Amino acid sequence: MRRLDPDGPARLLARPEVRAVLAGLDAPGEETRLVGGCVRDALLGVDAADIDLATTLLPNAVIDRARAAGLKAVPTGIEHGTVTLVVAGRPVEVTTLREDVETDGRHAIVRFGRDFTRDAERRDFTVNALSLGADGTLHDTTGGAADLAEARIRFIGDPATRIHEDALRILRFFRFHARFGGGEPDAPALAACVAARAALASLSRERVRMEFLKLLAAPGAPGAVAILAETGLLARITGGVAERGRLARAIEAGAGTIQRLAALSVTTRAEAERLAEGLRLSKAEHATLDAYARALVALKTPAAIDRPALRALVAEHGPAALQAAMDATAGEPRPVIGPDAANAWRDLKNEPAPVLPVTGAALVARGIPAGPRIGVALAALRRRWLETGCPVGPDAAEALISLALAQDSSAHDTKEPAEPRR
Repeated sequence: MRRLDPDGPARLLARPEVRAVLAGLDAPGEETRLVGGCVRDALLGVDAADIDLATTLLPNAVIDRARAAGLKAVPTGIEHGTVTLVVAGRPVEVTTLREDVETDGRHAIVRFGRDFTRDAERRDFTVNALSLGADGTLHDTTGGAADLAEARIRFIGDPATRIHEDALRILRFFRFHARFGGGEPDAPALAACVAARAALASLSRERVRMEFLKLLAAPGAPGAVAILAETGLLARITGGVAERGRLARAIEAGAGTIQRLAALSVTTRAEAERLAEGLRLSKAEHATLDAYARALVALKTPAAIDRPALRALVAEHGPAALQAAMDATAGEPRPVIGPDAANAWRDLKNEPAPVLPVTGAALVARGIPAGPRIGVALAALRRRWLETGCPVGPDAAEALISLALAQDSSAHDTKEPAEPRR
């Protein structure tokens, strides 16, 4: 049983932006309440970043009254009844009460209403259907406070019906269970999610990406991912492997969200590319997955990794990708990190990656002609440099340049053949 914060709602109502908006929208015969996540978070003792209110006022009336009170009003989603009010730089979203007229699994036709109970009933989960009046009254028509105290995520009404209204609620159920739930998930909700698994294919990959990454960032991500994997839902989301042990180790090490995704779902560069396409990841996110995959493959060498080899791995893959791969594979048979390398890693991971101390310009200056020969020489030098532990400094540079000159001379001997004897 989780103890709810009895003072949380009062602190929420005392926030300056909340007080200003509630005062500005106060009108005879109308009502405005705080709704959804900010009320839920207040009961958990958390100051919500996003403030949402619902009102009986129509959108144009919200704008008029806000401006009359000296508040900035931006019609961010006025066609859906939402107006953003800005108080001292802080946004507050105000939405006119709505009622569903028709839904098809992705879109809903709604109309404006005046009934807070019906507005609550169109939300997804009971813990998101709480509302808080300006007088401090907590309104709970769906049992959300009890579910929050019990760390239980339940759909409002029939789970199958709520999922039919929007299939994204399958992922949202697991995401909220990972963030606010505890123990086993609600059985009717889980059964409905599994039964509707084919509906995930109808969702845009961008929506799937958004929800799944939020799930991976939640405290209970390992447990939620385990259930997704065991029910076959995870394969429909990521389409590939499920390295649940690596995910748990990455989370324990404090990995970021994309690194968690890599630990869970990437073992090769091909998987990184497929996952980036399937979840519509950004170029930067794809690059993080790819770097992790390359580092992972490099670490899986049969030989023990000594200090020079580790330094070469840092030069090739960067400390961040190497750290992510080492965290995810900690305790596995490979990689085997030698004692000297383990000691060196404490310094290497906090330093910039070593850089080859020789440039093409330096080789040209010493007599190797510009052109393809420079590229060949630099590639050979880099291989040698990595093999010897990536030394840096003037002495290392001079040794590499001397090697390049010798190799180039051997490969491009320009002496003319001797005259034949007569």
